Amino acid sequence: MERLYTMKEASKLLGVHIRTIQKWDKEGKIRCVRTIGGKRRVPESEIKRILGIHEKRRVIGYARVSSHTQKDDLERQIELIKSYARERGWEIEILKDVGSGLKEDRRGFQKLLRMVINKEVSKVIIAYPDRLTRFGFKTLEEFFKSYGTEIIVINHEEKSLQEELIEDLITIISHFAGKLYGMRSHKYKKVVEGAKKLIQDP
Repeated sequence: MERLYTMKEASKLLGVHIRTIQKWDKEGKIRCVRTIGGKRRVPESEIKRILGIHEKRRVIGYARVSSHTQKDDLERQIELIKSYARERGWEIEILKDVGSGLKEDRRGFQKLLRMVINKEVSKVIIAYPDRLTRFGFKTLEEFFKSYGTEIIVINHEEKSLQEELIEDLITIISHFAGKLYGMRSHKYKKVVEGAKKLIQDP
């Protein structure tokens, strides 16, 4: 979360009297927040804005596929993200992963989290919500927002509740079957194909 300074701390950093900050707050020249007890606190971003400290944050594109056989899809996602950024004149850095959206130890995903926490990222661009995470997208969105990072989704897939539930169930079965039998094993393929047939057949 963003650091909040007391009025005394803010006055020292800005080189003005506390009453001046109070006056600025009333005039809308500075944004202060209030504690539960009603005391003013000055966000770090406001201190930096008034001091003229501009930190250039990066725009990050994130792409993911579940397996190496989906390389073409990975490239399509990357090109879509780059095109979106190009149209808006943004320089972009691409992070990518090959792995399940349920895995939290994806190398690219972990790097992205560290960058967001370090306040190095202004925007994260993804092709679809489930490319970033299979579950908990809204929670992750709020988490990123708390560090000043916006998630931009290029395509919002309109799926029915039934389609989403089926897709989620197959993902969970695939994930745990992979852990039990190995992603390339015959048993894994048999379990996943059997689950798909059972769930998707009317």
